[in-house]
Amino acid sequence: MVIDDDPSVREAVGTLLRSVGLQVRLLSAVDEFLKLGRPPGTACLVLDVRLPGRSGLDFQRDLLAANIRLPIIFITGHGDIPMSVQAMRGGAIEFLTKPFRDQDLLDAIQQGLARDRDSIAEDRELAVLRARFELLTAREREVMAHVVTGRLNKQIAGDLGVSEVTVKVHRGQVMQKMRAKSVVELARMADRLSANTGPKFTSS
Repeated sequence: MVIDDDPSVREAVGTLLRSVGLQVRLLSAVDEFLKLGRPPGTACLVLDVRLPGRSGLDFQRDLLAANIRLPIIFITGHGDIPMSVQAMRGGAIEFLTKPFRDQDLLDAIQQGLARDRDSIAEDRELAVLRARFELLTAREREVMAHVVTGRLNKQIAGDLGVSEVTVKVHRGQVMQKMRAKSVVELARMADRLSANTGPKFTSS
């Protein structure tokens, strides 16, 4: 998607992107994006810094606040160092000053698409992990929380006030349901779930 209030820039960028086989939506303002929403599939956003209404930098902050991950390439005819620093700190792929080289824009877009592709794949993997975790019973989740901290079955049994055999059974169920081949792999899964506002795995 391209958001720029200058029709000549929009058309030039659109022509360039179509010439290399990329699909593109040309918009003149942030409001148009808000009506359409994020495009399906892999995407990135070519965004002018100075726009009528909310600026491109303001819109970048809005997207971050709404947890909408969309790689952004900023373009501007009136850029300065503070603007570029703010944009890059916000996660922008590139900050290009008009007139920019076509290849620089194309390279940045390919980088943005690759980042978005990785992000979508990561979201899918996380959704699978969450679905597996939902299959665990409350007791299995308790056991998992202890297992991933390195506690032994005997220690877990003492912590939970159950037999060691019971812990072994629950531990086996956890490994099977989460499809973890080792405790190390299970711990990585727990870390990913915790890092994405999921359950907090502690033994306390």
